[in-house]
Amino acid sequence: MMEEEVILVDHYDRPIGTMPKLQAHIEGKLHRAFSVFIFNQSGALLLQQRALGKYHSAGKWTNTCCSHPRPGEETIHAAKRRLKEEMGMECEIHPVFSFSYQAEFENGLTENEYDHVYFGTSDAQPQPNPDEVASFNYVDMEKLQSSLIHEDEKYTAWLKICFTEVMLHYKKSND
Repeated sequence: MMEEEVILVDHYDRPIGTMPKLQAHIEGKLHRAFSVFIFNQSGALLLQQRALGKYHSAGKWTNTCCSHPRPGEETIHAAKRRLKEEMGMECEIHPVFSFSYQAEFENGLTENEYDHVYFGTSDAQPQPNPDEVASFNYVDMEKLQSSLIHEDEKYTAWLKICFTEVMLHYKKSND
């Protein structure tokens, strides 16, 4: 089986090539990614705890699902595919914003991503893939905001980086 490839992009999210996923993380190459945030009808966010076998950020809590589109795959289709693969869920999602970030990890890998953020709403019971997800929990957004400040070591770098903007859009959609 060939290693999964990511789409390398410029700072405007224009594709400039592809590269094996691990190599892109070793070299810190900017590549396309997505992050999905699923809320229940009460407004709580579904978090996942990354599986302990993940090659970075293992065991850390993060948004509902995140990954990379495959070459030739529309980002929204990839987001829906990974939501099903990681959390065993299907629901409508919509684009909210995009951001770029770079984060280096203790194992020498670097995330350098142009990340597309999607929101969705579902009360479906997650059926997580144990290879991807160690646990899950619905959390109140205000409590998460406090926890990100006081217990930041529990969370992934990208969640901490984008949370302020996520909260801004969350509040707008709930006004």
